[in-house]
Amino acid sequence: MKMNRILLSLSALLIMGCANDVKNIETKTQVIETQGKEAKVIETTVTDAPSAKVSIVEAPSIEIIDKPIDFGQERIDMTKAYIKKHYGFEVDNIEIEPKIIVLHWTADMSFDKSFKRLKPQKLFSDRKDIVKASALNVSAHFLIKRDGTIYRLMPENWMARHVIGLNYSTIGVENVGGKGNKKDDLTPEQLKANIALVRYLKGKYPTISHMIGHHEYRKMENTEFWLERDKGYRTKKSDPGDAFMSKVRKAVSDLNLSGAGK
Repeated sequence: MKMNRILLSLSALLIMGCANDVKNIETKTQVIETQGKEAKVIETTVTDAPSAKVSIVEAPSIEIIDKPIDFGQERIDMTKAYIKKHYGFEVDNIEIEPKIIVLHWTADMSFDKSFKRLKPQKLFSDRKDIVKASALNVSAHFLIKRDGTIYRLMPENWMARHVIGLNYSTIGVENVGGKGNKKDDLTPEQLKANIALVRYLKGKYPTISHMIGHHEYRKMENTEFWLERDKGYRTKKSDPGDAFMSKVRKAVSDLNLSGAGK
C-alpha cells in the first residue's frame, strides 16, 4: 500500500491584482488552530500597489494513504453512461472540475465493511433504492477511519457516485460511522481530519466554492450545480448531521465556503 505524505504548508495561494515594480511590502500574520496544531494565515499587501494582495495559508502536514477501490474500464464506462443518462452530457473521460465538497457518513461502524461496500465496480444487490438509476456502484474520493486516518480511494478529479444531482462537480468524503444511519457519532479525530482535508482540497482546487453535508443535498436543486434530469430520483439522507457540519464550518470559516442552497 502506498502512502503519500502531503504537506499543506503554503497550500492555498491566492493572488489578486499585480504589480510590475514592487518595493514596499506589509504583512499581517494571524495564528489559527487546525488539527490540534497552530497554522498561520499570512496576508501580504504591496503598499506601492494596494490592488496587489497575496494571501498565504500555512497549515500543518496531512497524511493521506492511497487505498484504491476497483475503478477499471467497466466502472469508467458505467460512469460515462451515468453522466449521459442523468446529466445529458456525452463525455470522453470522467474528469470533473471540483466545486463542492460533500461530507458523509457510511452508516457502518466498520472500516473494512465500509471499504468493501465501495470497492466493487457494480452496485450491491441490496441497494434497491438506487439500482434502477444505474448499476454503477457508489463511491467516494476519501474514506476517514474512526481514528482520523484519511484514505484516498480514487483520483480526486474523477467523478464518484455519492450524491444525487451533484456528482459532476463534487468531491465526496465518507466517514466511518453513523450507526444505523441515525446516530451522529463521528469522533473528534474524524472532525480534525475533515477540517484538515477540507483545507487541503480548497488549497489544491481553488475552484471549490461550497461545502455541504449529504443530508443538505436537496437544497442545491435550484442552484447552477444541480444536473439531475430524473425528477423522481431522490433519496432522504441524514448524514453527517447538522452538529458535525456546524463544527467543520466553524473551523474552516476563513475559507469562505458557501453552504447548501447558496
